[in-house]
Amino acid sequence: MKNIICDIDGVLMHDNKLVPGSDKFIARILEQGNPLVVLTNNPAQTGKDLQNRLAAAGMPEIPEACFYTSAMATAHFLKHQNGNNNAKAYVIGEGALIHELYNAGFTITDINPDFVIVGETRTYHWDMIRKAAAFIAKGARFIATNPDTHGPSYSPGCGALCAPIEVICGRQPFYVGKPSPLIIRSALNHMGAHSENTVIIGDNMRTDILAGFQSGLETILVLTGVTRREDIELQPFRPNHIFECAQDIDIL
Repeated sequence: MKNIICDIDGVLMHDNKLVPGSDKFIARILEQGNPLVVLTNNPAQTGKDLQNRLAAAGMPEIPEACFYTSAMATAHFLKHQNGNNNAKAYVIGEGALIHELYNAGFTITDINPDFVIVGETRTYHWDMIRKAAAFIAKGARFIATNPDTHGPSYSPGCGALCAPIEVICGRQPFYVGKPSPLIIRSALNHMGAHSENTVIIGDNMRTDILAGFQSGLETILVLTGVTRREDIELQPFRPNHIFECAQDIDIL
C-alpha cells in the first residue's frame, strides 16, 4: 500500500469549492487506509482550519493530523537548525505561522532577531519591509515559507512579499515550501514514510511535480489546476502519471 502526499488547491479544491469527484477520491483513499498527508504551501491556516475548510465544502472528514503546511515545515526546519537554543524571530505572517514557531521554541520579537521569517499575510505594510530588510542587512537569516508569487484571484503570495525586501537588502530568502525537497522530506517524516513507497499528487509541474521528482517520489499530475497538458512539454522532466482529475486515479 502506497503512502500518499496530496496537494489541496487545484487537486481537491478550487478556492472553497470541491474539484468535482475529489470527495469520492478522498473517500476511497480513507477507506483503503493509505497513509495520507494533505500538503499545502499556504502557511496561513492550521491543520484544524484546513480540516474545517474541506469539510465545509463537502469533503469526507480527513483527520487533522493528515494536514501539513509550509508553516509546519518551516518551524520543523528552524528547530533543527537552531538546536535547543531559544532563538528570536521577526515574523511577517498570520497566526498559524506564529503558532508553529512558538511551539518550536522561538521568541517572536522585533528586537535583534536571529531570523526574519516571511509567510503569506493580508496585513503587509511599509514598516514590515523596512524592519525586515534592516534586520537581514545586520545579519538575521532570511527564511520564507514558500516561493509562490500569487494565489487565486492574484492575491499576493509569499514570494511577492519577499521581493521588496530582497531588493532593499540584496539577500534572497531560503524557501522551505515546494518545489524544495525539504518540505517533502519533512512531510515524509511527519507520516513516518519513505520516498520509495510514496506518491505525490499535484496540479503544478513547477512545484508539486518538481518537488516530488527531486525527492525521489512517484509523481501524479492532475489537469484540474495550474498545469495544462500542453504545458508538460515545456518542462525538462515528466510526471510518472497524468490523469484528468483525482477521481480518475486508478493506480492507488
